[in-house]
Amino acid sequence: MIGIIRVFTTDQEEVLQQHGKVISKSFDVPTITKCIPDQPLGIYNDETETIAVPKIVELGKHMEQEGCKVLVISCAADPAINELRKEVSIPIIGAGSAAALTALAIGEPVGVIGITEAPPAVIEQTLGNLLVGYSKPEGVSNTTDLLTPAGRQNAIETAKGLLGQGAKVIVFACTGFSTIGLADLLREEINVPVIDAVEAEGMFAATLYHQLSIKA
Repeated sequence: MIGIIRVFTTDQEEVLQQHGKVISKSFDVPTITKCIPDQPLGIYNDETETIAVPKIVELGKHMEQEGCKVLVISCAADPAINELRKEVSIPIIGAGSAAALTALAIGEPVGVIGITEAPPAVIEQTLGNLLVGYSKPEGVSNTTDLLTPAGRQNAIETAKGLLGQGAKVIVFACTGFSTIGLADLLREEINVPVIDAVEAEGMFAATLYHQLSIKA
């Protein structure tokens, strides 16, 4: 089982399970998803990330005890990933590093779309000189803003705008874009690779899971 940690709090089962469904459908692996408590707007700045770190660590430890063989922190900032790796014995994949590494493998100029004022450090550092532009949709400051029609449309227009900055690959620096199905919408309208952070984290996690299953 792959354990997926969502870093915002929701009691909407369909929203909670969205990332797990994407990964299970794409890579034919079993998943279980849980979210941290008391953060209905998720992580959207340094303060909310700091508050989330101990919650992510405790949830990750619990999911390992429940039998998860790989953990995924489904947030493009890779929050608490180093802290959690010190506390568990199973592999941990972060959405941000997975998306950035996928883009790095393509080797073309990258435009990044996110919900914070600057790209997550892990994405910026991994991409280096390949990063040619970063944009944030107008009116979007946290994950829940993406669930509105205006948030969805603004995200589409923002991603398209990155092509004008020289981007030949689009990377999502927010897993909330997967929740609204942005990748499929963009792939119908633009002719460059679109890297969905949830799909990227799933690719890495599924590879590890299958390898561990063979050994078992």
